[in-house]
Amino acid sequence: GHDILSEPEAAKKNIGYLPELPPLYGDMTVLEYLRFVAELKEIPKGERENQIGRVVTLTHLEDVTPRLIRNLSKGYRQRVGLAQAILGFPKIIILDEPTVGLDPKQVVEIRDLVHQLARDHTVLISSHILSEIRAVCDHVLIIRKGKFVACDTPEKLEEALSGTNALDMTVRGTARQAEDILLGLEGVTGHTAVERGDGTVALSVSSSQDIREPLFYAFAAARCAILELRPQIASLEEVFLDLTDEDSSKSEEAAALLKGRGPGDAGDSGAGDAEAGSSDAGESEDSEAEGAEAGDAEPSEQSEEKEEPHDAGNL
Repeated sequence: GHDILSEPEAAKKNIGYLPELPPLYGDMTVLEYLRFVAELKEIPKGERENQIGRVVTLTHLEDVTPRLIRNLSKGYRQRVGLAQAILGFPKIIILDEPTVGLDPKQVVEIRDLVHQLARDHTVLISSHILSEIRAVCDHVLIIRKGKFVACDTPEKLEEALSGTNALDMTVRGTARQAEDILLGLEGVTGHTAVERGDGTVALSVSSSQDIREPLFYAFAAARCAILELRPQIASLEEVFLDLTDEDSSKSEEAAALLKGRGPGDAGDSGAGDAEAGSSDAGESEDSEAEGAEAGDAEPSEQSEEKEEPHDAGNL
């Protein structure tokens, strides 16, 4: 590897970067722009046309290479920005909000491209669109006030912050019938019941232990059919909001749950140590969700995350 401080040029040659607003020149054609970028990246002259051809094919720009960039749609401009980031085929590719402003079809195309790139590169995605992170990334890093508070797969993060034995149910019958059954079950610590107009009841059940098997038999014995039974799983959005809450005690409690400890031991989680930032559209400006689509070793991902020069509210 290369030290970013002592060997900045060598380090940057291994990094491709797409900012939220792609650095494009509208008066250039797509081909002229990519040739310009290839020269800036000091790609050997004998390899430039071959590499440009490869990135054009990879980003599906074949039909627009002779066109002026200013005349392209938002989706095509985003692809041109991706092409410049990929050019030179660096080991690490950093994408900042790569799908903002794209229509659903373009979003799917960018997702597919990211999956392709991840086969041979480490791809880091910085975004507040957590549904996008969930769909694309196999590893998530969450930062609060400049410090890492979580690093794991989306599935494990959601599982860790979900209610341990909380269940959502839909059963056939009345709320009174369902509540009577639950009152006779050992381990149930609370429940809510909402009757629907179709003869069914929506239940939310919390318990001190795993009660799925006795729950099934109890409702079967009362001839109340269970139409749905599933554990309550926190979404990635809920995980993010818990870990980056402006109330430090809440964020520390969430961080402690991730580490499998009690809330009282969360003092070294790193949450809440820095100054509080202002809020933007309901999200803390100094909190970010980073998705890492792993194509190389994870240590590379984490070291590059720390070096990424982001504005506090522009992730």
